Amino acid sequence: MIKLSMFKLFRPLTLPSALLLAAAAAHAQTPATPSNSNAASASSTTGNASHGKELFVKYSCYACHGFSGQNGNGARLVPMKFPEAGFIAYVRNPPRPNQMPSFSPKVLADKDLADIYAYIRTLPDSSPPAGSIPILNQILSRNP
Repeated sequence: MIKLSMFKLFRPLTLPSALLLAAAAAHAQTPATPSNSNAASASSTTGNASHGKELFVKYSCYACHGFSGQNGNGARLVPMKFPEAGFIAYVRNPPRPNQMPSFSPKVLADKDLADIYAYIRTLPDSSPPAGSIPILNQILSRNP
């Protein structure tokens, strides 16, 4: 019984650890490039964005994440914060499985997830800068 309770205690740490390891592995395998451009980052993906768009629609990713990847009830996908390996690990084992289904390699192969990732990386970030929102500026000026 002690072993089971220890597993439950450390289980929340397994996904962040897996993502951290995946990100470190991806970082170690990619050559150093300037990261100030989203286009430069998107070109480093290994997937096919047009096929990824088809899969994004086929598997109804838009239902929760929106067609723009940044609206809906699901997590915001744009701008993408994960490296490709971290994204794949997240989809395989989401932190809140009651909110997002996990997709096993039998359902979506790593190549297909790389394609979806490549598609997401092509989506523009359409959110306005915080400084351009008048009501936000008014609120912030009242609360120093």
